[in-house]
Amino acid sequence: MAVETVTAKSAGRAKAQAKAVRERRVDWAKWGLGGYFLLFIVFLYAPMILMGILSFQGIQGALTWPFRGPISTIWWESIVDPDKPNPFISHATEIRTAGQNSLWLSLAAGAIVAVLSFTLSMAFRRRFRGDGLAFYVIMLALMTPGYLLALGTQLFWSYMEQSTSIWRTVLGANVVWGIAFGFLVMVSVWNRYDEHIEEAARDLGADAKRTFREVTLPLVWTGLFGAFLFGFTLTWNDYDRSVLFQERSTDTLPLTIGGLTFTGAIRPDLYALGTATTLVSMLAIVLMLVAVAVRARFRGAPVYRVEEELGLGEGLRVSRRAPAGEEAG
Repeated sequence: MAVETVTAKSAGRAKAQAKAVRERRVDWAKWGLGGYFLLFIVFLYAPMILMGILSFQGIQGALTWPFRGPISTIWWESIVDPDKPNPFISHATEIRTAGQNSLWLSLAAGAIVAVLSFTLSMAFRRRFRGDGLAFYVIMLALMTPGYLLALGTQLFWSYMEQSTSIWRTVLGANVVWGIAFGFLVMVSVWNRYDEHIEEAARDLGADAKRTFREVTLPLVWTGLFGAFLFGFTLTWNDYDRSVLFQERSTDTLPLTIGGLTFTGAIRPDLYALGTATTLVSMLAIVLMLVAVAVRARFRGAPVYRVEEELGLGEGLRVSRRAPAGEEAG
């Protein structure tokens, strides 16, 4: 017995030592992938962070590092106030007009993309003849260069003998571009959708309209909101599909930034403007994440029995506990 005990202890110590050696061994693959990911994040976000820092330079600010102080918000003020820093070289009026145009255009494009993506995806809930061809036709916008898409849209309106404008050329091209992204979002939502819920609603007496309004839409509204955000952000940041549309009074914000970059002196106010547009895009992403979080919280809420929701739970529990003799009486 003593020999067996010593042998068992020796085996246990050997296993413990082997485990300690494995734990001390460096996983170079994990560290290498982690370092690569860190470099990728720096490469991706460092220019935006540097642009934001340089936008807070003083009046003597430049476009290159180092930072020229003192710290000031004068370049941020210059994109909304034409009197700063110099009323003769300010672009505040153009930027404000372009910002309003981009905002209304992006909201309109997002709404149209959401509606069209949702209705198109509803058709694909059931198989039909030619559904594969229809799917690839919708996805064609993803494979078409943005400039060619804008050119085709402009040629279409020219053929109809209509002049190009922000609500035809730009809106049409960006809606076509955004539908493919919104459609993919809605298709992924329908792939996880349980159709038995709608069947249960119809079994309980709800008609098609009420089922759609009170069951289907509350379950897929996050996908609909995601399609809207795709249409909004793609239009907000678009340049390729809008570059053929050049009219100073109705320029979009990316076109205005491009025009100031190519035709005028570049100043730190463009850094402030670029940072502002980036913050708008990030705000849209944050709204999407909040919507998803709220949706997940509601889906995780406890489900109560119908009798409890109607206030009948206590009575039913009393009835179940009633003695058999009293029930018979």
